[in-house]
Amino acid sequence: MKFTIDVLGIFLKVVIKINKVTFAPLVVSTLFILLTSLLAHCARRLVQKSINEPFVRLLFEEAIAAAELCGCCFELIVVADNFGVGTYAIFLFALTIWWSLNWGDATACPYTHIEDVIEGKGDIRKAFLKTWAELLGGLLVFKYVQTYWALEISETHKDKAFEECRADLQVPVIYGAVVEGVATCLCRLASKSLGDLNPRFATAIDSFIGTSLVVAGVLTRHTVFVYRYQDNSANADLSVSIFCKIHLGKAFDYSGGYFNPVLATSLKAGCEGHTLLEHAVVYWIGACAGSILSVYMYKIPAIQRYVRGTTAVNGDSIWADKED
Repeated sequence: MKFTIDVLGIFLKVVIKINKVTFAPLVVSTLFILLTSLLAHCARRLVQKSINEPFVRLLFEEAIAAAELCGCCFELIVVADNFGVGTYAIFLFALTIWWSLNWGDATACPYTHIEDVIEGKGDIRKAFLKTWAELLGGLLVFKYVQTYWALEISETHKDKAFEECRADLQVPVIYGAVVEGVATCLCRLASKSLGDLNPRFATAIDSFIGTSLVVAGVLTRHTVFVYRYQDNSANADLSVSIFCKIHLGKAFDYSGGYFNPVLATSLKAGCEGHTLLEHAVVYWIGACAGSILSVYMYKIPAIQRYVRGTTAVNGDSIWADKED
């Protein structure tokens, strides 16, 4: 307790001093994210030392991981809104690497437990308890974030603590669920491939893929791809004309692109713009369906051949178990 109070005291002194001199909101956000990560790290170490029963310890670690994830992502919204997508991407990339290296067996994501049940690595009771622990951590952390925002140390936090939130769902529920499901499926396929291939920089590659899936949609949000084909061959009996117009990045205008039910619930459940039932269908059923689909898709022979074939590439290789 004394250590935590000392850390908070030093943190506030540093923030106030920096803010008085340069009024740097980005530094304030950075220090808050660092503080959140530090407190979660200390809590994780405390749990590991004080709880001997493995499963109970894992439940606490899941709650801590979910609280850390959601607490940092609340502040990442501030970063994205005020400092741009590029800055947001750098923060997210660094954080995903940190989480991968420090969370251990915790995932802070419910559909990974469903995958374990399907693959025979876990049971439904344990999956439910893990999900409950994650939800508890993700929901309780908002009070911590709100308390910090209420201090209004930075201009970017002004009126942030008690403002009305708006849902990101901008399309019919079924469309939003499909978007979350497809993106989650792609993300899980990439993670499974990296898990089997075990490249030297697996953590960084996985973090890059996850960050790219989120950021790519934002960067191309207003981009329209147009393809036009016209066949007017003189000898052709039939003239063929094809016109295709695709709005790139619209997925993130559709649902927000959370790819994690606990994260979506912590940040957006109860917000104006959708009901709790609609929220559950899009962010829980949609994402979990995509995750389940990835389990079966990954077993398709064509995908397995593609993944296994990658390791046969000669020359300098990033794969951990391959000799160059």
